[in-house]
Amino acid sequence: MTKNERRTENVVRDQLRELAYYDSDCDIQVDEQKSNIEAVRRLLRTASKSGQGGIGAPEFIISAPSTPDFLVIIECKADPKDHVSSQYTSSVKSGVPIEETPVQLAKRVQRFAVDGILHYAARLAKEFNVIAVAVSGETAKSAVFSAYLHPKGAAEARVLNAKSGQSIEKLLSWTDFIEHATFDPAVQRMRFDELMSFARDLHEFMRDHAKLTESEKPLLVSGTLIALRNKAFSVSFDAQTPEDLQTEWMKVIQTEIQKAAIPQAKKDNMTQPYSSIAVHPELGKPTKNYPKGVLHELIKRLNEKVWPFISIYHDFDVVGQFYGEFLKYTGGDKKALGIVLTPRHVTELFALLANVGKDSVVLDICAGTGGFLISAMHQMTKTATTAAEVKRIKQKGLIGVEQQPNMFALAASNMILRGDGKANLYQGSCFDSAIASAIKKHECDTGLLNPPFSQNDVDLHELRFIRHMLDSLKKGGTGIAIVPMSCAISPRAARTELIKSHTLEAVMSMPDELFYPVGVITCVMVFTAHVPHAVSDRKTWFGYWKDDGFIKTKHRGRIDSEHNWPKIRDRWVEMYRNKEVHAGESVLRKVGPEDEWCAEAYMETDYSHVPARMFADTVKNFASWRLRRPEPLKIADLDGEKAAWKAFRMSDLFSMKKGKRLTKANMTAGEVPFIGAIDNNNGVTGYVAQTALHPGGTITVNYNGAGVAEAFYQPTPYRCSDDVNVLYPNFDMSPEVAMFLATVIRLEKYRFSYGRKWHLERMEKSEIRLPATDKGEPDWEFMKNYIKKLPFSAQIH
Repeated sequence: MTKNERRTENVVRDQLRELAYYDSDCDIQVDEQKSNIEAVRRLLRTASKSGQGGIGAPEFIISAPSTPDFLVIIECKADPKDHVSSQYTSSVKSGVPIEETPVQLAKRVQRFAVDGILHYAARLAKEFNVIAVAVSGETAKSAVFSAYLHPKGAAEARVLNAKSGQSIEKLLSWTDFIEHATFDPAVQRMRFDELMSFARDLHEFMRDHAKLTESEKPLLVSGTLIALRNKAFSVSFDAQTPEDLQTEWMKVIQTEIQKAAIPQAKKDNMTQPYSSIAVHPELGKPTKNYPKGVLHELIKRLNEKVWPFISIYHDFDVVGQFYGEFLKYTGGDKKALGIVLTPRHVTELFALLANVGKDSVVLDICAGTGGFLISAMHQMTKTATTAAEVKRIKQKGLIGVEQQPNMFALAASNMILRGDGKANLYQGSCFDSAIASAIKKHECDTGLLNPPFSQNDVDLHELRFIRHMLDSLKKGGTGIAIVPMSCAISPRAARTELIKSHTLEAVMSMPDELFYPVGVITCVMVFTAHVPHAVSDRKTWFGYWKDDGFIKTKHRGRIDSEHNWPKIRDRWVEMYRNKEVHAGESVLRKVGPEDEWCAEAYMETDYSHVPARMFADTVKNFASWRLRRPEPLKIADLDGEKAAWKAFRMSDLFSMKKGKRLTKANMTAGEVPFIGAIDNNNGVTGYVAQTALHPGGTITVNYNGAGVAEAFYQPTPYRCSDDVNVLYPNFDMSPEVAMFLATVIRLEKYRFSYGRKWHLERMEKSEIRLPATDKGEPDWEFMKNYIKKLPFSAQIH
C-alpha cells in the first residue's frame, strides 16, 4: 500500500485531541500549515524547504496566548525510514557541521521529518522558544517521535528532555511540553533576563505615568498578580471602565485574601497596604496614550509578561526581584532601615547548606519578601514523594515574621501566589513576646536569616537577631545568617552570649560586592541551636568564598554571565558538608568569643603556584609610576608657526585603512592586541586569539568613540575596531618619529567629536604641520632627535 502522509497527520490530530489541545475551555490554538500570529507569518514568509525563498510551514503550528513566547511545531512523514537523515545523526554524534550544497540541503530537509522541522525551528527561534516535534509512521503503534528545543536566539536546537533527564518519545500535553522546556537552562536564563528587563521597563512606566511612590510600586505588582489568580478577573479586566477597574482590582484582592486559610487579623494586616493604591488618582484616569487607564495597561503588561513566568517557576521570588529592581532607582528603604534584600542565589545556597527536606520546619524572623522561605520550599518539595508531603510542607513547614506592613503584604502575596505557608506568616516585631511564643510552638529545626544591617541601637544589633533566631529553634536545629563582617571580627559581649548557648559551626567570607550597589562586606554564620559552644568542644570551619562567578555590570547589577554559579555552588556546599580543608580556600580552627570569626585570620596562604605575572605586574606598575612622575624638561618647546614648519596633507604621508569590527561575543582571548576607540592604554582594549590584520610600525587614530583623534603608535601586529583608522607610513618611520607624529595628530582633536567624526574621507583631506627641511620635505631627522632628548625616550624601543 502506498505510503500517505495524511494518515500520519490524522494520527497526530487524534493524539492532540486526546491531550486536550482542541478543548474549547483552553486558549491553545492549533493551526495547520499557517498561523494567525503576525510574527510567525513573517518568519515563515521565506522559509520554503526548497531554498528558493518562498513561503514554508510545518504541518502543525500550535500556540497559546497564556504562553506567548513558545510555539510547538510538528512535521509529519509517512515512512519511518524518512524520520531522520544519516547526515544529521552523524553530525550530532561527531559535533561536526554538515557540509553540503544548497541543493543537497533542500533535498535533505524536504525528505526527512527531523531535518525539516529543525529547518522551520531555526527560522522561528529568532523570536520564539520553539518545541520542534518530528512524527513518522502511519499508525499510532508504528509512529516514531522525536522532540527538540530551539531556545529563542540560540544558534541551534537540541534534544528536548524531561525534567528528570529522560528523552521524550511521544506527544505530550501543552502544559507538559512547556514545563519541560522551561526548565532547560538556556530558556530559564533567557526568561529570567527578560523578566528583569521588563521590571526595568515597568519601573520607568510607573514613574512616568502612574506617579507611584517607591513603596507602592512593588505593592501594585504583587496585588495585580494576586488579582490575576482570579480567573474571572483575568478574563474580564479588559472590559472594565477605567473608573470601575480600580475598584474591582481592590475587591478581587480582598476576595483572594479572604480565601486564604489565615486568621482574620492577618487578612486585615495584609489588605491594608493595598488600600492607598485602590484610591490613587492617576491609576483610574483615561489618558490620550492609554484610553483604558494606566492601571489597565499595568495589569495587561503583568498578565502578559509575568503571570506565565510565576505560574511555572515556583522557586523564583518574583515579587522580591521586582522590589530589588525598584530599589536600584531610589536611596530610600535600602538605606533608611538597613534593608538589604538577599540575592536569589544566596537564598538558594542557604537552603542547600541547611540541607532542608520534606520534614523540615523552616523559620525566617526577618522574612522580607519571603525569598528564603521560597527557596527552602523549593528544596523541600524536591524530597517529597506524595501530595500529602507537599501539603504538609506548604501548611506547616514554612514560618515567617515581618515587621513592616508593606513588606509583610509582599511576603504574604508571595505565599498566596504559591498556595502555601499563609497561616504561618506573622506581622510584627520578631521580639514581640506573643509572636516569639507562637513561633516556638512550631518547633522549627532550621532558621535562615538576613537581619536589618547597620542598626545603631545595640538592642537591634545583627547578633541579637541571630541569637533570637537560634533561641526560637528546637535543640539541635541549624541556624544560618548572613551579616556584616564586623559581626565576626569585632569583640562584643553579644558574641560571648551567643556561643554560651549555641555552637558556632562555620563562618564563610562572602564576595565583597555581593549586595551591590549597597557597599557592605558580609559573612555567613552557621550555628547549632541550644548546644553550647564549649560543650561541643570542636573546631569551627571557615570558608573563603569570595568568588561566586558573578560580575558587576552597569545596568543589570551582578550577573552570572558565564553561568559558573551552579558549579561553584555545588563545590562550596560539598566543602562545607565535609568540612574539607584546602590551602587558600578553607581552614579548621578552634575559636572563642574574643577571636576573629573569619577565614582570613587563620587560612594558610597558598604558595603552591605563585604566577610570574604577579612579579611582572609589580615591576611594571613601579616603572609606570616612574614614567608618570613629573620630570623637569631640559629641552625647549617647539613653535610650529615658524617658517621651518610646513603643512602636509595626511594622505601624502600615509596610506589609510579602516579597522574591522569584531564583537565581544566573537572575541577569543589570546595575545594579539585589539585596539578600540579609547583614550588610554595605547588604545588597547584587550588581547584576542584572532589573526592580526595590521602590522606593527603603524599609527592608529580614533575616528569615533570616547577618544576621537587620539593617536597611538603600535609597535607589534594587531587588530582594531571599525571605530579606528590605521595609518600606514609612506616613509621609513622610526618609533621616535611615530611619537612625534602621534602628538601632532592629537593637536587636531578640537576639530572633531562624536557629531563630527574624523572618518577616512575627512582624514585624507586633513593637513598637519611638521618641521621641514630646506627642500620642503618633512624633517624626519629633527623629529627623531627631538624625541630622543626627552626623558624615558629609551623605553619606546
